[in-house]
Amino acid sequence: MKLLDKYLIKQFLQTVFFGLAAFTLIFVVIDMMENLDDFIDQNVPFLIILQYYIYFTPEIIRLITPVAVLFAGLFTTGKMANLNEITAIKSSGISMYRFMAPIVIVTVLISIFSVWFGGYLVPGANKLKMEIEVNRLKKGLTFAGSNYFFQDSPNRIINISYFDNNQLSAMRVSIQEFHPKHPTKITRRIDATRLTFDTLSSTWTAVDGMDRVFQDTTESLEYFDAKKIPEINFRPGDLEFKQKRPEQMNLSELNRLINDQIKAGMDPKSMIIDFHSRFAFALASLVSILFGLPISANKRKSGLALQFGINILITFIYLGLMKIFEAFGKNGAMHPILTAYIVNIVFFIAAIFNISRIKQ
Repeated sequence: MKLLDKYLIKQFLQTVFFGLAAFTLIFVVIDMMENLDDFIDQNVPFLIILQYYIYFTPEIIRLITPVAVLFAGLFTTGKMANLNEITAIKSSGISMYRFMAPIVIVTVLISIFSVWFGGYLVPGANKLKMEIEVNRLKKGLTFAGSNYFFQDSPNRIINISYFDNNQLSAMRVSIQEFHPKHPTKITRRIDATRLTFDTLSSTWTAVDGMDRVFQDTTESLEYFDAKKIPEINFRPGDLEFKQKRPEQMNLSELNRLINDQIKAGMDPKSMIIDFHSRFAFALASLVSILFGLPISANKRKSGLALQFGINILITFIYLGLMKIFEAFGKNGAMHPILTAYIVNIVFFIAAIFNISRIKQ
């Protein structure tokens, strides 16, 4: 590695870490001011508040990493251009492509790390943060293990009032089956006081209930003390998973949710967009640096102030377009995968255009 590469990487990484620290601090201060009344009203101890923001920090870092990387790239190259360092580099026979290479390579590594960071570490931290919101701030108050309502198959819906994970039993259960070709026509309904799971046979048994079968003009009714229902697809471990929000799921869990929705006959496009958006957002650092470096490589009289302004403008344009296309995708106007990557594609094309115009 040449001395110039070491110098560039050092300057770039130092600015990335500075940007992450500064933007995170600003984010935390603003959020703390918004939540201050809730903290006071609920008498939340200082240590819990500190814990809350420790769990919140990974999500903040995930969101601002592309901003910090773009800021670092613009700041580093802009500063070197204003100090005539880039002119000296060019005069020594080093092309601008070779000059950009170490920064781009480091950004590739940051993007790869961001996939793991945003796909696995952040969801776990979000789960702990939401537990504090529920238990301490009384936000989105729910009772774990209660009020499950989900689609078990394309024509079966299950409602559970409460589930005891220790006993592997569900209380006050309703199972409704519908005609495959007429989704509004119910064909069977099972209501039971309890539903228990046998781990050996992996089957459910309904206890103390009734089984009604509906035909065209008739209805058959059967009361039972215990009745095995082998056609049920879900397992006890699935219930906790079904109550998770997408932001609490890692990439593996999101992929599993997509497959479950497909099996149940549901439309998974919203989850597909969320899944691929995590990869797309991780790649945003690389795309933004390719787009921004050529802009800042030329010496400008306005100095670093313009670099910071360009950074803010590009960020707002990127995030704004992402939200707009996401709305189109979730409404079915665009393919889910294209929705996740369209903004990156647009910026990448613009980046190639900018790079081609660099003065060597």
